[in-house]
Amino acid sequence: MKNKITLKELAKLLNVSVSTVSKALHDSPEISPKTVERVKELAKLHKYRPNPVAVNLKSSKSGTIGVIIPNIANTFFANVLSGIEARAQKAGLQVITYISNESLAREQQITEMLTSGFVDGVLIAISEETQRKKEYEHLFNLVDYDIPVVLYDRVNLDLPVDKIGIDDEHSFEDATRLLQTRGIKKIGIATSIHHLGVGKLRITGYRNALKDEKDFYIANSSKPDTLREKTRKLLVEDKVEAILCSDFESTMLVYRMAYENKIKIPEELKVIGFINGDVARYLTPSISYVEQFPGEIGEEAVELLVDRIENRVAGKSPINKTIRTKLIHMESTGF
Repeated sequence: MKNKITLKELAKLLNVSVSTVSKALHDSPEISPKTVERVKELAKLHKYRPNPVAVNLKSSKSGTIGVIIPNIANTFFANVLSGIEARAQKAGLQVITYISNESLAREQQITEMLTSGFVDGVLIAISEETQRKKEYEHLFNLVDYDIPVVLYDRVNLDLPVDKIGIDDEHSFEDATRLLQTRGIKKIGIATSIHHLGVGKLRITGYRNALKDEKDFYIANSSKPDTLREKTRKLLVEDKVEAILCSDFESTMLVYRMAYENKIKIPEELKVIGFINGDVARYLTPSISYVEQFPGEIGEEAVELLVDRIENRVAGKSPINKTIRTKLIHMESTGF
């Protein structure tokens, strides 16, 4: 039987967000008692209840979890998946993996399939297109079905579920401050993920450390040719002394641009990247990088999900876990 009213419709009637309605119905302490009362009264009036499939989900377990990965070509997510598989195996769970390929439509299709009741819970890293278009209704639908959900890595979303990510903002703030303590003044940042939540946080950390806008040197674009030109400007015209690279693509581009323009690393340019350590060691010179501990993220994500599936944290507000990163110095900083 179809619900008489959906979360989205309730939110519209109350003139609040879907997230607020969902949190209120789950007695989240983030929502004021007055709002909780309003939401629950209207929900009762319209005979709202979670999707009936949820009843079946709670009464039987499949021993299977679903994992949505945005980009398997990214070694970070491949390593997260390894951690997920390892921890799931210990818990006696099977893993079904889906790849959204950074597509909103594909992600919507996958989440629709996952509401059919054949998984006990879902781990999600939100796709690039979903974040860019800010279309999250399909994710709130999972919550409406009362399916345990954990967001991993890309967690900058007001969804009332458990989340685990890294300290993106502090990682680049700390890296920038370290460079400053070494007497380096002109510090740049290159990024192809400035439009994603994690990319925005890394830029914020960089800005926080520098404070004065006149000291900002930013090359940002998701278009390779545009990013290439902006990066060339930072290296050749602005002559930055150090550069932070927020992702694999920008890291590789900086190395290529330095090579093409005969800029010596680390003598003339110090480089810190967000890149997998296995790759960082084989570059010449080897690149200093921010270790994100992707395997640990995967394992912790499963731990959070299992706790929800087994009702070990029933009624508890959503948990936010942060994995501390570590700056690993290699040859590209010369420290």
